[in-house]
Amino acid sequence: MRILYVEDTEFLAEAVKHNLEKQGFTVDIAGDGEEGLERALDDVYDCVVLDIMLPKMSGTDILERMREKKVQTPVIMLSALSEVETKIRHLEHGADDYLAKPFKTAELSARINALLRRPKNMEATSIKYGDLTLDKANATLNGEQLTAKEMEIAVEFMKNPETLINKEHLLAKVWGESGFGEDNYVESYISRLRKILKKVGSRAEIATVRGLGYKLKEK
Repeated sequence: MRILYVEDTEFLAEAVKHNLEKQGFTVDIAGDGEEGLERALDDVYDCVVLDIMLPKMSGTDILERMREKKVQTPVIMLSALSEVETKIRHLEHGADDYLAKPFKTAELSARINALLRRPKNMEATSIKYGDLTLDKANATLNGEQLTAKEMEIAVEFMKNPETLINKEHLLAKVWGESGFGEDNYVESYISRLRKILKKVGSRAEIATVRGLGYKLKEK
């Protein structure tokens, strides 16, 4: 599970990163609000942990921008401000949880795990685009069985139809940090998905935008 931790106090960020990684998480750190927003909008994380008081842009602003852009990644807000009104305001703006500082890493870890185990009742079990139906519960595309990686890539395209998606985004989302530099991974799976689209007779295609990435669109 990949976590984004946005915290401007370097020693605290490194300590939390170290402790979370001992528990099996992959943790990226952003040291200010602008970097945090850029990373959060990339939508490759399973959870974002946001301090409210940040240089350049507050955690509150990051949260609001994420939700405006329809990024639904679970967010835990961190703050030394423990007033009930502050907690309510952030929950109303789309935060999933709120943890007062100072905190123990064990509690943060427990809250992350609780969020990731939470049933996603509002998330559809299938995604439709044109004549395509992606069944996430059974990992099928118009009835054709997909491998785990094919499924993850298909979800990205089906959630973002007619939108340019570059290789770096797919590598980060599907393979994590270890996938960077392995462009052939993406090309191989795109080729396999194209064959499936052809097999099911779909009018949709995964088009290559030279030098930029790929786009799912109707022919």
